[in-house]
Amino acid sequence: MATLQNIRSKGPLLVVVIGLALFAFIAGDAWKAIQPHQSHDIGEVNGDALSAQDYQALVEEYTDVIKFSSGQSALNDEQTNQIKDEVWRSYVNNKLIESQAKKLGLTVTPAEVQAVIDAGVNPLLQQTPFRNPQTGAFDKDMLKKFLLDYSKMDRRQMPAQYVEYYDSMFKFWSFVERNLMQSLLADKFQTLISKSLLSNPVEAQDAFDARINQADLVLAAIPYTSIPDSAITVKESELKELYNKRKEEFKQYVETRDIKYIDVQVTASPEDRAAIEDEVTEYTGQLAETTSDYASVVRAAGSDAPYTDLYYTKTAFPSDVVARLDSATVGKVYGPYYNVADNTINSFKVVAKTNAADSVEFRQIQVYAETPAKTKELADSIFTAIKGGADFAELAKKYGQSGETTWLTSAQYEGAQLDNENLRYISAINDMAVNELNNLSLGQANVILQVTGKKANKEKYKVAVIKRPVEFSKETYSRAYNNFSQFIAANPSLEKMVANAEEAGYRVLDRSDLHSSEHTIGGVRGTKDALKWAFAAKPGEVSGLYECGESNHMMVVGLESITPKGYRSLKQVQSQLRAEIVKDKKAEKIMADMKAANATSMDQYKNMANAVSDSVKFVTFAAPAYVPALRSSEPMIGAYASVGEVNKLSSPIKGNAGVYVLQVYAKDKLNETFDQKAEETTLENMHVRFSTRLLNDLYMQANVVDDR
Repeated sequence: MATLQNIRSKGPLLVVVIGLALFAFIAGDAWKAIQPHQSHDIGEVNGDALSAQDYQALVEEYTDVIKFSSGQSALNDEQTNQIKDEVWRSYVNNKLIESQAKKLGLTVTPAEVQAVIDAGVNPLLQQTPFRNPQTGAFDKDMLKKFLLDYSKMDRRQMPAQYVEYYDSMFKFWSFVERNLMQSLLADKFQTLISKSLLSNPVEAQDAFDARINQADLVLAAIPYTSIPDSAITVKESELKELYNKRKEEFKQYVETRDIKYIDVQVTASPEDRAAIEDEVTEYTGQLAETTSDYASVVRAAGSDAPYTDLYYTKTAFPSDVVARLDSATVGKVYGPYYNVADNTINSFKVVAKTNAADSVEFRQIQVYAETPAKTKELADSIFTAIKGGADFAELAKKYGQSGETTWLTSAQYEGAQLDNENLRYISAINDMAVNELNNLSLGQANVILQVTGKKANKEKYKVAVIKRPVEFSKETYSRAYNNFSQFIAANPSLEKMVANAEEAGYRVLDRSDLHSSEHTIGGVRGTKDALKWAFAAKPGEVSGLYECGESNHMMVVGLESITPKGYRSLKQVQSQLRAEIVKDKKAEKIMADMKAANATSMDQYKNMANAVSDSVKFVTFAAPAYVPALRSSEPMIGAYASVGEVNKLSSPIKGNAGVYVLQVYAKDKLNETFDQKAEETTLENMHVRFSTRLLNDLYMQANVVDDR
């Protein structure tokens, strides 16, 4: 159990990011247990359906992994939604790769997985708790010992919470192992694709020349903004022609909705704020009078900043409190005051101040027996033996533990919710002197502690903080609810809602291309029911009132239009097409004006109406030139400069922000030697991007259905 305890002691430090690759979900049998006749499927890939039941099981599995690794007992809605999306994305990606790998004969063997574990450098392994405490690197020996100890674990001799922790640790590793196997399959597939995209001597020479050949030039430009849009006429036939030419760009693979909605956020009234100020003032008086039970006063005041009887560094306290700490006196109350940053009324009392070690090195032996009496007897025996000169580490090993030292820093517990036992445990470690021993009774177990070192002394504080948000009252919310309800009842259609909102004091918001896979409207939490309504309603309809957010928002939704799967209509994209046609027509007009001017020198072009001039140095074919005068990136300038002759005036060139005339006045080369092999390697590395784009193509061909 030595390795188990070493891992457990570092539990609060374990973090697994939401974006962890989830390819492993399908590697195990759970993925193969999909039943074709489930009452409801949440989606499919290439005709393979994923049932709601199996999808939920995968979500729960990954949720448990996140909870275990982060030390959280519950996740908020945003985290849960991220997990659901990641599970679905991993399911789809894995299916796509699994299908191609099967055709190609690509597999991952257990021996390959073991080789990666033995090497210990894969990024997935670095996210596990099996890391050397000195180097931080993955330690395969720690993993092996954990798996061995877990297989021999006597569940009857361990507290239930420890057994639960070890089971969670084993499930976590099983998840990582499956994840590793599937990520290796994905790597093989992507490597195969990228290695098939080769370079050659001609491409290598062109890439080298495009990078090292530089030009310095001057230019004159007439910006498109010099011609008002109103001066350009765009015909319906021109829009249709461009639409038909570019139609494939407007293909839509899922159905979407365009909605209009009103989001009402309820805020505190002046009367609400005054009442909260009075309450904070009253509790501030109690805080000034008390000399012991600060936690009770802070809790009774409804503070957002709970009091913990530990010395914390400054960074553990709210920023507004930190900004005022140097002005506060120990034993005195500061405030009340209003903090605009978090909209709170505050006061605080510096209970105590000290200079103490920020890092404490300690070791421990956990003692647990069949009964509390036997636990105490055994703990006293071990404690007496160590005090009498027995070797701490040897005794620890006798009871299945390592007795190794570990460091406790304030960052590990500051801001955490600590129960009484954790508080006593951390307080004991911080308060003990170096080499001091302590026999600490914690619930059903005892812990023999010894502090072996201290370092990094810092200024620390005990501060009791009353922080009350300025929140609305029930009366204020009821008034806002009644007013909004009356408005919705009086405006039951989208047309009426839009027409009368401003007069009633509401603002109508627009949202285009709303997808069924989204989780919120307007970023407001708790709008799932409003989303469901939007995908069941008919255009022109208006929903009822939805209470959402953190019980501080109300929303009404009107469905404007439905965009079905297929090609977006000309009407939906005509503003984009019109802008393109307008730019082209402006370019034609400017180029015609330049031709009519019969200009033969750069100065003549600079003197044309609305012309601007600039100079650009170090222009290459490899990168677009940036023109400061028009704040625009212009690839065409680099293309011309690479072939233009020195001191020769160019013809008018259509760019992104205007029409340009260029004149190269100098050309040079970077002092580099052509290395064909190096250039080809660079180009092949750039080609790797195409292997990731291939997944998008596979997705389009896979008839993916997302009914979540």
